[in-house]
Amino acid sequence: MGVTPPAGLTADLQRYLQDGRDAMLRALDGLSEYDARRPMTPTGTNVLGLVKHLAGVEVGYLSAAVGRPAPTLPWDEDGSIWEGGDMYARADESREWVVGLYREAWSLSDASLAELPLDHPAEPVWWPEDRGRTTFGHLVVRVTCETAQHAGHAEILRELVDGRAGRDHDAVGDAEHWQRFHAAVQAAADAHR
Repeated sequence: MGVTPPAGLTADLQRYLQDGRDAMLRALDGLSEYDARRPMTPTGTNVLGLVKHLAGVEVGYLSAAVGRPAPTLPWDEDGSIWEGGDMYARADESREWVVGLYREAWSLSDASLAELPLDHPAEPVWWPEDRGRTTFGHLVVRVTCETAQHAGHAEILRELVDGRAGRDHDAVGDAEHWQRFHAAVQAAADAHR
């Protein structure tokens, strides 16, 4: 017996959250292990690390903070989260493990969405005590926004690796279109040198 899908606002939030989740995994499609893991910014941002981070975000906010069962995450257990341990996959953490953990987090979050009202109390224990009480709905919005933000990061990182852009890239134009568009953007920037 599966989880009954949510309705109304909860269903809308779940749909937008799933759109972001799907975009995250699309950014990994076809990447080599190296390209999925390599730091693409001076701060070390990488595609697989963003997936790992979001797995922890969902587990923490949409399961643990609302009193539901949640797996113990290695980076929480050893404290490395406070040093960026959730932002990259260690050499001994396989892509399959990270993606599997992310999918497990989805399942747990979706069960919370199906079973809890948005006004259900929530307490992220890592928040300062003076603002540590909130609602499940607040956390769902927060996680949905963070997922969308990181999905955008992942799409940009992917484009830097091999030129593959987001899902609507090909619907907008072909390679010639994007070369013309890039040239127009460059010309506008050059006008302000």
